[in-house]
Amino acid sequence: MSMQKPASGSLLVSVVLPCLDEADSVGRCIDEARQALDEASIKAEIVVVDNNSTDNSADVARSHGARVIFEPSPGYGSALRAGILAAFGEIVVMADADLTYDLSKIERLIRPVMDGSADLVLGERLSEAPASTMPFLHRKLGTPTLTYLVKRATHGLTVSDSQSGYRAFRRTEIIELGLTSTGMEFASEMLIRAGRKGLRVTETSTGYRERVGESKLNTISDGWRHLRQILLLAPQIMLIAPGVLLLALGCLFSVFGLVVPSGLVIGSLRWQPSFISGIALVVGLQALLAGLVIADRHRALFEAPSSKPRSAPSLASICLVLGIIITIAGVAIDATLFALWLQHARSITRVVALAALAQSLVIDGISMIGFGLLGPVLGRSWQTPDSAIQWTESFLEDGVVDSSTVVPL
Repeated sequence: MSMQKPASGSLLVSVVLPCLDEADSVGRCIDEARQALDEASIKAEIVVVDNNSTDNSADVARSHGARVIFEPSPGYGSALRAGILAAFGEIVVMADADLTYDLSKIERLIRPVMDGSADLVLGERLSEAPASTMPFLHRKLGTPTLTYLVKRATHGLTVSDSQSGYRAFRRTEIIELGLTSTGMEFASEMLIRAGRKGLRVTETSTGYRERVGESKLNTISDGWRHLRQILLLAPQIMLIAPGVLLLALGCLFSVFGLVVPSGLVIGSLRWQPSFISGIALVVGLQALLAGLVIADRHRALFEAPSSKPRSAPSLASICLVLGIIITIAGVAIDATLFALWLQHARSITRVVALAALAQSLVIDGISMIGFGLLGPVLGRSWQTPDSAIQWTESFLEDGVVDSSTVVPL
């Protein structure tokens, strides 16, 4: 049976709790949030998103007065997206259902959004969290690294704990971001898109507690999902810039090998830069191409199409032409060296550097030709509707949310 949206103005806040086998804690979370909201005289509802629990979490949540919805697609992000879309409140608070977040401090999180001084508020954990509540590597390596990358991806967003799952925001603004993540990387995607859209993001210290029950976090796989999400949203910091740097180093080493064919003497060792130059040129080009492809895909999916006809050549056509030129240059160098070898011209002093350069040119050229040929085919596949649009439409068809408040993801 579909839930109908309450009359306008009857609800201000929706607390969304994703839940997977949290029967031992979800009721206490609901009670803690409800007490804090009642004491602050804030009109609110609590929405528990059952994400395929095998225990009686849903029954416990209902018995404590929460509205329970079911999201069959597994994943933290899937559950939160479903909960945000199904929420009736103007402001959404997201938290976990394992008691790690102190829901008695919920007003502290909501108030800047209610006052209009912030669009998104994070509950910062690290400054007040005891060491026992978070693994050492998460606290000292994982969270700081991801926070640094998120800040770089948003050109300096001022946050210190990008991985906090305790957040308050205006519902429609977050829906308009077009979030698509299904796992723990949802937290990074929200911040990157919010920062790029110019939303005002602030933090307030809310602490962190010992969790009740088994952790759902997988350090390796979830960490990789975060890195992959940041890479897809900000290829300039993880692919394009490193690729350009490697290409520059490769060119520099190639020139050095040609100018000083004997290599660089370091003590009793002799270093020949021609070999590392080939590696740098190939890896640098691959990283640059991958970054440009991802950036182009991002524009195709999320930026409004321009009404002006596109007169500039496409990335694929540029790569095709340059790839042919570079490949021909590499083959020409190789052919020249082979002809000289047949003539027994043993006096060539730069043969190693030239051979390494020719090999790199051929590999890079073929790579660029391949992308030039496949780019248009891949580009057409990027235009397919995103799953988030289909997801939103399914909610509209079920009557769970009011179409007037939903912007397609």
